[in-house]
Amino acid sequence: MAIKQPKELNPFVEAVAQFDAAADMLGLEPDIRAILRVPKRELTVNFPVRMDDGSIQMFTGYRVQHNINRGPAKGGIRYDARVSLDEVRALAMWMTWKCAVVNIPFGGAKGGVIVDPRKLSVHELERLTRRYATEISTIIGPESDIPAPDVNTNPQIMAWIMDTYSMHHGYSIPAVVTGKPLSIGGSEGRMEATGRGVYVVTREACRALGIPMEGARVVVQGFGNVGSITARLMALAGCKVIAVADIYGAIYNENGIDIPAAIRHVQERGRLEGLPGSEQIPSASLLETPCDILIPAATEGVITEENASRIQAKLIVEAANGPTTVEADAILKARGIPVIPDILANAGGVTVSYFEWVQDVQHFFWGEDEINARLESIMVRSFKAVQAKRDEKDCDYRMGAYLLAVARVAEATQVRGVYP
Repeated sequence: MAIKQPKELNPFVEAVAQFDAAADMLGLEPDIRAILRVPKRELTVNFPVRMDDGSIQMFTGYRVQHNINRGPAKGGIRYDARVSLDEVRALAMWMTWKCAVVNIPFGGAKGGVIVDPRKLSVHELERLTRRYATEISTIIGPESDIPAPDVNTNPQIMAWIMDTYSMHHGYSIPAVVTGKPLSIGGSEGRMEATGRGVYVVTREACRALGIPMEGARVVVQGFGNVGSITARLMALAGCKVIAVADIYGAIYNENGIDIPAAIRHVQERGRLEGLPGSEQIPSASLLETPCDILIPAATEGVITEENASRIQAKLIVEAANGPTTVEADAILKARGIPVIPDILANAGGVTVSYFEWVQDVQHFFWGEDEINARLESIMVRSFKAVQAKRDEKDCDYRMGAYLLAVARVAEATQVRGVYP
């Protein structure tokens, strides 16, 4: 008997299919649909970097702006060997809807470089970053396109991008990026923002669905910045985080993992493996672990038609971008498992990035308590708006979020018109 091969996933095809479904339900007119189905601008750059041994290596990077009708483009930059143009296109489109669903005045963009940063020295990483920043400097800027950290990038990399852009202009321009260190215009609360937003939305979803947080069994796939902070906040709220995973493997403890200890272990050892009081489990089985709340916080396309029927969660909250395929969505919906979509669940990061940009532009900064209070207010309001749309249209959470977001972007596109 022939073995069925897993389907090759194309993130942009998935993103367009999600948009098309919402456009159908909205009855979006063909002209507006045609504009919103494709990115506005795509930049591909091939650039040389001098390595520590004196040799030259060529790298390829991208910056894609999907839509800027509601404001400047906004989106992270990722460094990963698997980066592709279609992945960046999809992430840029998702950023458009993400900014719209929380109703902040940004459009969507994304960037990436095809590189495994773990294979570079600090000096090579800096040279690569500065050269990439120079190559994309023709389209980024505080009023046009504001990058931020994403997979394998961090505040230091944002600092290099800001400094490079500023050197080209002869004066400091902190508002060109967000997610910077505090010392050069970063915002209090930015590092925790995405994870905190995931927690707030999860809490609101549990209230709406009647799932008690106290003692709820939680599984988190991914233990980087977003996954670790989400896990910590969930544990503080009384949940029992029974399984977590990083790129090296997964660990499990039916009585609950000590998350602060896990975070310290990763800081010291670089991986979750070997955490005292936990057992190693196959990474492939993590998503299928029986639990109350499943939080994929790693990468796109991990819940598919191959494994969706084996998911044993009462609620899925997408901390990662695009973790659930269209086919898997249909299976989960048929099984009655609600999914809080990425464009709502992980929008805390871009929300506080917006706060950082506003503070940089105004040269006036807020305290962390004020940042967190503003973030909480926006995430709760956005969840309630999606819940109301879901109830009104008798649809799932993803469609509710898309109906809100696409309608807002479509309205801005319609009002602005087509130039010339």
